[in-house]
Amino acid sequence: MNLKVAVAGASGYVGGELLRLISAHPNLELLTVTANSNVGQTVSMVHADLAKFKDLVFVETNAETLSGHDIIFLALPHTKSAEVASWLDSNVLVLDCGADFRLESAKEFEKFYHSPHAGTWAYGMPELLVENDSKQRGNLVGQKRIAVPGCNATAITLAFAPLLAANLIEANDLVATLSVGTSGAGANASVNQGDGLHSAYAYQVGGIHRHIPEIKQNLTRLTSSQVTLTFTPVLVPMFRGILAVNTAKLVAGTTAADLQSAFNGAYGSEQYIDVLPMGEYPDTKDVELINKAAIGYAIDDETGRVIVISAIDNLVKGTAGAAIQSMNISLGLDENLGIPEEASK
Repeated sequence: MNLKVAVAGASGYVGGELLRLISAHPNLELLTVTANSNVGQTVSMVHADLAKFKDLVFVETNAETLSGHDIIFLALPHTKSAEVASWLDSNVLVLDCGADFRLESAKEFEKFYHSPHAGTWAYGMPELLVENDSKQRGNLVGQKRIAVPGCNATAITLAFAPLLAANLIEANDLVATLSVGTSGAGANASVNQGDGLHSAYAYQVGGIHRHIPEIKQNLTRLTSSQVTLTFTPVLVPMFRGILAVNTAKLVAGTTAADLQSAFNGAYGSEQYIDVLPMGEYPDTKDVELINKAAIGYAIDDETGRVIVISAIDNLVKGTAGAAIQSMNISLGLDENLGIPEEASK
């Protein structure tokens, strides 16, 4: 199988990560990379470590340059993907790494993104627990339009979902504080210009972060109770990675064995989620450059809360790796195809 691929927005961080993974996939032939300000430059001028595609030239993002492909990845700013998607043939597999098609509620989308809602695509988080103890993986088979999850949403959802599904935590008091690498702000963000970040600071504080409705959408389907979430991201002086500290009130009588059973039942057979023994906790180095989520947990007996620590690489498991994984499932390929087991550049 030789599938012709285009990446729209390939000059950014997510675009570059997609190129890295595409280069390792035996069934993908990258034909086209598009950009905005980098049009006319070669890939090597923007992504110096991508030797396989070094001479490929960035072209404009338009209907003509994106025609004639089997698969198109959209690595565009939020609210830009909807317009581009409207140009594309319905038979083309399109994976949007932005937020345009993640939310089911038009009201929530317009509240958080201040733009008209363009619709909802299949949600590209294969390991997500859904109704009847099944996984989202089954809903991706054969799909032609896939919305890749947000990176923060991935770190928080995977931490809480098994415990909510097993009725071990209270849904109305979920708290998540995330340490986030600067790549999460995007290549054009001021923090990624100049000499980098030298301190940590919280941003989008007070329930206004755009991933909140996405996380609530994921978790609400697992419980009959109302889900409330306090989510505070903190930008820290590292380039890639998310370390999420997630806490929730335990349902009375919940034991450590119950937590272990819930996590093992949900993720024991998942190749891309590692659940650590109780009392061991991941760090971002454990998952850097690989398509893994690592999860550790503990009980705070004094407060009756569980603390779940989850770590992902925001550019891989948080975005590009999830896109490739979802693409494989959609096409009926081996889910692991083209996804490296170990970090590589």
